[in-house]
Formats: sequence, C-alpha cells, structure tokens
Amino acid sequence: MSDELILLQNYLLVGAILFVLGAVGVLTRRNVIVIFLCVEMMLQGISLSLVAWSRYHNDWGGQMLVLFIIAVAACEAGIALALILMLFQRSGVLDIAFWQNLREEGRQPYVDRDVPEDLEEERVWPRLTPAGVEPELDLDTEMHRGKV
Repeated sequence: MSDELILLQNYLLVGAILFVLGAVGVLTRRNVIVIFLCVEMMLQGISLSLVAWSRYHNDWGGQMLVLFIIAVAACEAGIALALILMLFQRSGVLDIAFWQNLREEGRQPYVDRDVPEDLEEERVWPRLTPAGVEPELDLDTEMHRGKV
C-alpha cells in the first residue's frame, strides 16, 4: 500500500473514533452542555474525514466544505448558548428532561421511568457573624480537643 492510502486510513479511523465518541455522548448524557460538546465532537470527526478525503484526491473541495462547517458550528454555538441560558434561567438545572415543560400544548409528556426522581434536599448554608460581633464559643469544645 502507498503512504497516501495508509495516511488516509489513519485519518479516517481517528475521524470515525471522534464521531462515535460524540454519538455515544449524545445518546447517554442528560446535561445540555455535555450534549452540545458531543455534537461538536461529531462535527469535528466529520471535518477530519472530509479533509482526509480532500487531501487524498488532491482536491480543495473538502477543505472548503470544512470551513463552512466551522462557520455553521460557530452559529450553532451561539444558538445553543442562548438555549442553555434560557433553560438554566427557567429551571436552575441543566437537565435535558426539563425541555418537556416547553413542548407544544396538547402534547403528552414523555416520562422516563428508568430514571429516579431527584429528591430536593434542603441546603444548609454557612453563616458568618456580623462585623464587630464575636461569635459565642462553646467552652466544652475549647477545653477538650478531640482531634489533636
């Protein structure tokens, strides 16, 4: 085999690996940002394959198409960022299941029975004492140091 054909096979293999990793990420994740990054990884796998075929055939068409793909990916990134910010603003989470609340009227919601519902746990936030006020000290903990 010629060196060009071996180089083409290597590029196509790396492009296929990028595409498959992105597809697995899109199908298995629920976080919107991770899904968006996996879609971008799929686009990069396709772009790498196009550049490899273009180089193999000594044609600039594939490389020019990759430039258009990069431009479309930049537009997609802007739209995806706006959607992600809107989703987070409405729900406070980046779970893709929240998009069910944004469906058209009259459409039945899809209920994923395999995923357990998230339990809301009450968060206890640490509090600082106001400026100029000394906190009360527990004399038992001051006299007995259990961790020393």
